[in-house]
Amino acid sequence: MSSHETPARSLDGAPIAWTSAGAGSPAALLTDGIGCAGYVWQRIAPELAKERRVLHWNYRGHGRTPPPRDLEGATVARAVDDLLAVLDAAAEERAVLFGHSMGVQIVLEAHRRAPERVAGLVLLCGAPGHLIDTFHDSRVLKVVFPWARAIFDRWPRLAATVFRASVTSEVAMEYALAFEVNRALVRREDLQRYFDDLGEVDPAVFVRLLESAAAHDATSHLPEVRVPTLVVAGEHDGFTPMRLSVGMHEAIPGSELLVLPGGTHVGPLEHPELVADRIRAFLSRSFPLERRRPRRKTASRKPPAKRAKPAARRPAGARRSR
Repeated sequence: MSSHETPARSLDGAPIAWTSAGAGSPAALLTDGIGCAGYVWQRIAPELAKERRVLHWNYRGHGRTPPPRDLEGATVARAVDDLLAVLDAAAEERAVLFGHSMGVQIVLEAHRRAPERVAGLVLLCGAPGHLIDTFHDSRVLKVVFPWARAIFDRWPRLAATVFRASVTSEVAMEYALAFEVNRALVRREDLQRYFDDLGEVDPAVFVRLLESAAAHDATSHLPEVRVPTLVVAGEHDGFTPMRLSVGMHEAIPGSELLVLPGGTHVGPLEHPELVADRIRAFLSRSFPLERRRPRRKTASRKPPAKRAKPAARRPAGARRSR
């Protein structure tokens, strides 16, 4: 079971909520997509915690982390500050950074800024940048977004009311089940947590963070990633088309790729056993747990006891000096 820890303090003093479960190094640090507060990890985090420490944190204005004091706190750069602050609070010098959706951008940027804190990467259903440019392999969202931003700026209360009513409605759930996820694979109750969490986010924070992620791009950094990396892609991911994940895999030297058959943007919920098994194998192969490494037997450094006869047999149990 995860325990809620004392909030981390980011560079500007903002409190950042985080949890910890399990034990074992290097730890796995889970980073969500925008609007999310852990729903996508709910089936695989308990499995990972059986073998190593698992940390999870919330963006500002998401989950248990309070909203930012101003909207400049809702940016990719500040999210990286917060991620590193959580590592400090958890007393973890290095960790394997997991990112889902927009979280992929955050962990890649964290590697660019502080590579010494990153033991490895697990990038799930995400892209290295320009979040809205390729939504459903279309530029429609990129064209529409400035208009939506203008509406939020001019009529913030009305826009917030409409936003919350929309994402918490049954229509939103049915649309997602019909067009965005694999209804045959995902459990409705797992997806419900996403809408519940999204409905708690201040729309102004959501829009500002989305705007920042839309402008951010870590593509040029991919060839510089020199840590073990696993890329996970959904075969039918509409939010982040599979070709973007394949492109990351091809650009990151030595990376591995897992394609989830029939999977969508919520692949870890649709194929929890497959994802958990592949991640465990990747972690075990790349980062053997120290507590499971067999210790080398240390030879005795004591001089042999003096005997009257040089050829005398060594006492039972004595080790030969090396």
